[in-house]
Amino acid sequence: MQDPNPMPWGALDRYQAHFIVRKDTGRNVGNFVAKTQLKTRGHFAAKTVESVSWNGTGALAEKLNHDSELNEMIAQQSVKDATIYVEPTENAVRIRSKWDNHLAFGITKELFDIYDRIAGHIKSV
Repeated sequence: MQDPNPMPWGALDRYQAHFIVRKDTGRNVGNFVAKTQLKTRGHFAAKTVESVSWNGTGALAEKLNHDSELNEMIAQQSVKDATIYVEPTENAVRIRSKWDNHLAFGITKELFDIYDRIAGHIKSV
């Protein structure tokens, strides 16, 4: 059966950069799950990040919460860029942000430095 309301432009142009850190998580996959929790101010386009903490039950989230310099770096980013997910895969740990379209997709030097610092914490856990 054909869709009566087809999408006129085909597939959506959404992209996401994944930073992969080689790490054998073994049976401790819960140690490597973390997500930023943002405290924000303002509404809509004027929304800014005031502070950052990490949600997670393992050692990685605890380490990330104790790195105040990292959390200050993240707080200077936009709300979209400050939303960071860390999750284990089979034999690595993935660091990612939200989806972007082809016009907004890109990684700034500051965002790369943030991901690099998170990767260092992943390696040390």
